[in-house]
Amino acid sequence: MEDRDQTSPSRPPQPREYTCPTCQRRVRILQQDPSKLPRYFPFCSERCKRIDLGAWLDAEYRIPSKPDDESDHPSPADSPADSADARP
Repeated sequence: MEDRDQTSPSRPPQPREYTCPTCQRRVRILQQDPSKLPRYFPFCSERCKRIDLGAWLDAEYRIPSKPDDESDHPSPADSPADSADARP
């Protein structure tokens, strides 16, 4: 029996495409090795990379969080001390 993994012909690297998250331009990557990604990946250029950084620094992007009223801390009205004082 033949081992199919060893006898399979090597395939040329397939170009991959991705979209720049800033300008939406399609960019083609010709390398197959993931350690050789484009210099500004996932952006198409230094300009788009800096635009994205500026948006983070200007707080245009935000990580969602719980509002203060839904926090895990009980409110003063829910504390056991209040219920003890309310007993006759």
